[in-house]
Amino acid sequence: MFLNTASPKRSFSVPININLQGARRRQTRGVDGRGGERARTKMPASSVGEDRAILLGFTMMAFSALMFFVVGIHVVRPIVNSDWKEAGCVLLKTEILEEWVDCRGGSTVPCLRVKVNLTSSNQTAFLHFDEELVILALECFYIPKCRTDRTELQKEVEKVKNSLDTQLESTSSCFTDHMRHPGDATLNRKYTYKDALFALLWPCLMLGGGALLVGLVKLTQYLAHLSSEMCSETAGGRLTSRHSQDKLYSLLQRSSMQCPS
Repeated sequence: MFLNTASPKRSFSVPININLQGARRRQTRGVDGRGGERARTKMPASSVGEDRAILLGFTMMAFSALMFFVVGIHVVRPIVNSDWKEAGCVLLKTEILEEWVDCRGGSTVPCLRVKVNLTSSNQTAFLHFDEELVILALECFYIPKCRTDRTELQKEVEKVKNSLDTQLESTSSCFTDHMRHPGDATLNRKYTYKDALFALLWPCLMLGGGALLVGLVKLTQYLAHLSSEMCSETAGGRLTSRHSQDKLYSLLQRSSMQCPS
């Protein structure tokens, strides 16, 4: 009687235990599978955006290096290599030359020549509007822009001459370079240190923006990696606790079945 009464209990209890464990395993697999699918669907979109942001950052840094090169050649180098120093000039004479100078090889423009006396050395020099005319080896103080209307060119130069004639015998500040250009003086500087700093501001901003963008993306990737590691550790702990609970449940069920009624 003892064997007959115990056998039905064993025959019914074992399939129930197997079905419960199988259902739990299927549930956990389904959850893990869905989570894996979600992770797989999310990873490509985020990685594409991060790659584009990093590419944009490196592109900005490359363009900033190119801008540094251009600004250094056209603005910074003339200032560094320049030896123009401020001095005092006394305006002596203004005249419009009869012979016009070439303008881009296609036409001619009138030339306004101005002579000044340098107070520091008491020497006569030709005054120029800026150092560009000195580099072109012209004795002109001012030349108008290239145009075909000769009457308008003549009127423009005469207007500048009349303005200078009102300042004859007066002293004004100018810039001289006794070593390279002893017979020339300039009224203005084409590029100053303020202009150089302003020109270097934009490449610096682009370089800083590109580096900041790349740094933020790398920081985001690092934080996402830390978050995924923490989530995996938490999920592993949960699976371990579930596995231990299943083992404990099976042991208790076996002991309850083996104990005599």
